[in-house]
Formats: sequence, C-alpha cells, structure tokens
Amino acid sequence: MKKQESFGQFDFVGKSVFFSSISALLVLISLIYLGVRGVTWGIDFVGGTEVQVRFDSPVTIDELRKLVDNQGLVNPGIQGFGDDKEYIIRFQLPGKGTDKEINEINRENIERLRGALVQEFASQKPDIRRVDSVGPQVGAELKKNGYLSVFYCLLIILIYIGLRFDYKYSPGAVICLFHDAVITMAIFVFVGKEVNIPVLAAILTLIGYSLNDTIVVFDRIREIEGTYADRGIKFIINKAINEMLQRTIITAGTTLTSATALWIFADGVVADIAFALMIGIAFGTYSSIYVAAPFMMLFERKVNKGLTPAHS
Repeated sequence: MKKQESFGQFDFVGKSVFFSSISALLVLISLIYLGVRGVTWGIDFVGGTEVQVRFDSPVTIDELRKLVDNQGLVNPGIQGFGDDKEYIIRFQLPGKGTDKEINEINRENIERLRGALVQEFASQKPDIRRVDSVGPQVGAELKKNGYLSVFYCLLIILIYIGLRFDYKYSPGAVICLFHDAVITMAIFVFVGKEVNIPVLAAILTLIGYSLNDTIVVFDRIREIEGTYADRGIKFIINKAINEMLQRTIITAGTTLTSATALWIFADGVVADIAFALMIGIAFGTYSSIYVAAPFMMLFERKVNKGLTPAHS
C-alpha cells in the first residue's frame, strides 16, 4: 500500500467529485421544491395579524380551530408551541378599504377573538401574550428588502474574497454560501415552518458562519501554496483542510451543540432560529470542505490551464 502523504489521513479532494455531485443534486432539488411548493412566509412578509395565547390547562388545536373558524377572520391559521397550552393564531387583514377602515376592522377582529377565547375557555384562563399586525404593503416591502439583503450580502462577499485573497477564491466561496442558504431554506419549508424576519436573520447569520469557516481554509491554502507549489493544488488543498480539520470540528461541534440545546428547550421564534442554525452549521461545515475549496481548484484549472501543476 502506498505510504500516506504528510498532509494527513483524509484525501478530501479525491472524493470531491462525488460529494460535489451530491451537493449539486441537493441544490437542484431544493430549488425545484421551493419553486413548486413555495415559501411559507410569515406575517412579516405577507401582512396580517398574529395573536399569541397561553392557557393554564390544555386546549386541543381542534377545539381552538373550531372557535377561530367561527369568528369571520380572513384565512385563519393556528400553530402550536410544542405543547397543548400555547398557540399562535394568524389571520390576514381585510383586502379592501382605506388604511383607517382596515385598521378599525382589524381592531374589531382582535377584540372579538379575545372575547370569544375568554368566553369559550374561561376555565383554562386564556392569556393574550402578544398581538402583532403588519400591513400588506409593509410586508411586501420587507420581503423585497429581504431578497435584496441576501443578494447584496453575497455580492459584497464576492468582492471581499476577491480583494482579500484572489479572484480564483471568490466563486467557490459564493457558491458555497448559496448552497448552504438554499438547502437550509428548503428543509425549513419542508418541515412546515414559516419564514419571517428572525428566520431570515438566522439565514444571514449562517452565511456569515459558513464564510468564516471557508476563509479559515482559504487562508491556510494561501499560506502554504508557495511552499508546496511544486506538489500541486490537490496536495495543497488536502493539506490545508487536514490541518484545519480539528479546529473545524471543535468549532462546528460547539456551535451545533448550543443551537441544538436552544431548539430542544426553547419555544416559538427562538426554536425556529435555532433549527435554521442547526441545518446551516451542518451544511456550512460540509460545504467549506467539499464545495468551496474543490470548486476553487476547478476554477483555477479552467482559467489558468497549464499554469498550475495538477499532480499530487
């Protein structure tokens, strides 16, 4: 058996074609799913009212839905918090009328719902903990700004990596981040969760986390590529990833443990944010190894064909 090279035990680049194919397939499936299924936007982006209610004793979702459906609300929906004591009731705003008229109708709907809850579930002592309302125009503007924030984030990262390292690193980094964000969004929608402003903030956060992991690998590649230039780009990338592997595992493991604990013990928006971070951390760690660096190697070979040794 051939003696293992000094760059480490794992030949990551040798398996990059297999894992890159899996990644491309996952991204394609995610895009198709999001296009067909559509994103379940929260009231932050589509407009509407959200009422959070807590009961002292259990109330089934069917009992609550029966009451809500009889209140004349527009497209009502109910979401539980993991137990049968706390729920979020959502409904859209009236579609016609002036802003003043819509606000007045919405206020009447909230008061009617509040009264019905107190009357129907008097023994369970309903407590209205939060009431949030967002107009449809504001929601559309927030959705537009959300898309723009992700686009500008990726654009600035593309420019930053090009200036910080070299142009050959930029496409791999951006594709890596796009890969993480799309797959995370698809999984988030697949499990039936809504996408709202806090969740979008979590996706932007995981983009930053994944970028940090990618930059660590890129920085190590740049540090050693001059020393091992005669060994070829495959050797350099494998050596860089193996040298940073322990750091990557410790960092990812720590943050993943924290996010998992939040997901298990928290409720509501905090649990949704933690769930998004869990997915993003896992795929971010994977993509920094099997997407970013190998794509950089492929990009360099295609653009500078013949200038970089390809042997290992």
